Amino acid sequence: MIDFKKEIRQAFTENKMAVYASIALLVISLLAGYFLEPYLNSFLNPVVENISNQVRTGNIQLTFQSIFSNNIKIVFIMFIMGVLCCFSAVILAFNGLFIGYFTAIQDDLLTTLLMLVPHGIFELPSCIIACASGFVLFNFILNFFKTFAKQEDGPISSQLYDSYVDNFDKLKQAIILLAVSTILMIIAGFVEVYLTLPIAEFITSNF
Repeated sequence: MIDFKKEIRQAFTENKMAVYASIALLVISLLAGYFLEPYLNSFLNPVVENISNQVRTGNIQLTFQSIFSNNIKIVFIMFIMGVLCCFSAVILAFNGLFIGYFTAIQDDLLTTLLMLVPHGIFELPSCIIACASGFVLFNFILNFFKTFAKQEDGPISSQLYDSYVDNFDKLKQAIILLAVSTILMIIAGFVEVYLTLPIAEFITSNF
């Protein structure tokens, strides 16, 4: 019987550098987006205006289904882009820059944080883990070809299979991290649609 807790723990402990790198990347990009807001205005303000217009016109629906599908798409893109390694980092960094910038341009910082923090508690870790899963996927691919290149005997199909078996644990761990990220993003979508606004209204009306 599979010990899921052990598998999840191993996926994180054996790839902690990927997780730490993702955390550092997100924190740096968040701070850069916030403190470099004047320099990012020409680059990111059109993105903010485009999203705002689409929400106003109804092209973007703030429903659980639309938010979930958009967030899950980001998670899976970061995972798949692990094939090219750096693109997982680029996507995470852009999201961090955007959130930091969006926070900086708001007039009411407290209200903005109240509208971001409840679901951000789950969404940001989800993005971090999704990026880490992309790094681990890249590690699997890199080690797969390294192992394959070292083999000399036997048919190509056997060499490919042996390389896959030798590095399967990394692929499994990448998928486990992706699964954890997906679960967190589902929770984030639920909180954003059903709880964020009530929590913000409760806090602002009572404090």
